[in-house]
Amino acid sequence: MSDLRQSHARGFISRVPHYNSIFNYLEDDGLTPILRDLITQSSLPLKSVEVDFAVDSSGFTTSRFVRWFDVKYGRERAEHHWVKCHLMCGVKTNIVTAIEIGDKHAHDVPFFAPMVSTTAQNFRIEEVSADKGYGSLGNAKAVTDAGGTPFIAFKSNATGEVGGAWKQMFHYFMFRRDEFVQHYHKRSNVESTFSMMKRKFGDSLRSKTDTAMVNETLCKVLCHNLVVLIHELHELGIEPVFWKSTHVC
Repeated sequence: MSDLRQSHARGFISRVPHYNSIFNYLEDDGLTPILRDLITQSSLPLKSVEVDFAVDSSGFTTSRFVRWFDVKYGRERAEHHWVKCHLMCGVKTNIVTAIEIGDKHAHDVPFFAPMVSTTAQNFRIEEVSADKGYGSLGNAKAVTDAGGTPFIAFKSNATGEVGGAWKQMFHYFMFRRDEFVQHYHKRSNVESTFSMMKRKFGDSLRSKTDTAMVNETLCKVLCHNLVVLIHELHELGIEPVFWKSTHVC
């Protein structure tokens, strides 16, 4: 509320909304696609800069607790409920180009291809790096179909028998491992992205409902993108072109 009052005093907003209004909007599932689109729009000014991307996931804790009875030890246990956020970012500027939020215990693999597809709509993809949690033939093919090279880590029991892009990258990994690792370690930039986001905007959520928690997470990502964009406008000398206001007759 202090930030909102300060924004009002500076003329950025016409009035100060009640804090309950903010929570009510966050609980509206109609806000989710709008926030997703704003994240995409905020990344577009850097589409001529980013060609290499990294994927990873991280959790945001909430104030809700999950409790269960541990039969093995004969006592009740509890842990914070948390939201698992998957995102794809550019490795040069840490701008987020795509985001997926799913169940906290869901497997990582299904979230990879949609993020590649979303990013490919606006960016030219040369490389995508990800850890072994995202490893699959389908995900490797998704990157090659988008015109890029998949540098996805392989599990210890992986082989090249499945063929396709997976086989090509497996042999690349086996016979030119040092070169593969140099490309793969661009993935560390996505960890930096999560670190930047959590240090600036916190690693916990105040929302109580599932819809609000998703929207609050998207708001954190959007705020991160705006910070990155402002920084790069000055760092790279990009001339901003803001949306023109439209008047409805």
